[in-house]
Amino acid sequence: MPNLDFTTFAQEVAREAGAILLQYQSKGVSPEYKGAADVVTAADRASEKHVVSRLRDSFPSHSIVAEEGSGVDNGSEYCWHIDPLDGTTNFAHGFPIWCVSIGLEKDGEGLVGVVYDPTRDELFMAEKGSGAYLNNRRIHVSKVDKLENGLFATGFPPANRRTNPNVFYFHQFSALSHGARRAGSAALDLCAVAAGRLEGFWEFGLQSWDVSAGATIVMEAGGRVTDLKGGVYRSTDRNVNASNGKVHQEMLDLFAQLERGEFPAGTPPLPKR
Repeated sequence: MPNLDFTTFAQEVAREAGAILLQYQSKGVSPEYKGAADVVTAADRASEKHVVSRLRDSFPSHSIVAEEGSGVDNGSEYCWHIDPLDGTTNFAHGFPIWCVSIGLEKDGEGLVGVVYDPTRDELFMAEKGSGAYLNNRRIHVSKVDKLENGLFATGFPPANRRTNPNVFYFHQFSALSHGARRAGSAALDLCAVAAGRLEGFWEFGLQSWDVSAGATIVMEAGGRVTDLKGGVYRSTDRNVNASNGKVHQEMLDLFAQLERGEFPAGTPPLPKR
């Protein structure tokens, strides 16, 4: 089946899942917890059930990795990576930064990426070798070539938050650039890099369903996606660095400094009482 059919299918299903999520949002949802602070809702499950059902009906031989556990490993060269609701904590609190993320990989390489933000009716999509688009308009990464002139984003995983070192990274990027943001949806942060709204995004502890679609979109928009040391990104990687390409090395250099315990922007003093 041509790649275009995969792409068209993913867009249709992402919009369908987005409509399901909007219905749940209008009624209100009660959050549940998969861990101490890892939120899940009935909306996540309903969205995933719909997406996985559609995939199994249309591509029964394909493998599926889905956040809420309804995927299947068929040993196929094709594997779909599904986040039925990226930004669940935002969704549960009524904070309008969340999306549906659908990525397709072939032999571990990104083939199709679709991310749909229902609250803004923004659909980001990319197909390997065909560029990246927002609502059918071609998008490109920004031309900013210095970290100090860039705007960046990151996220903090729900598990082990008290020991996660990213707060130090967040402070350094905030002090050394135009600023750092933490909106709560890795997929949308990646799309913001692709659309030139951000210069870079990094995060620790991600899963393939968080990154697969967005990584394809960034690369097709002219950006670069690696691990935090500059290695080739694979969906099995837990740590990711995405950028417009022009500030990528500066980001990697800063990561290396922080890993060595060096803080080029210093550390903030505690307020006097």
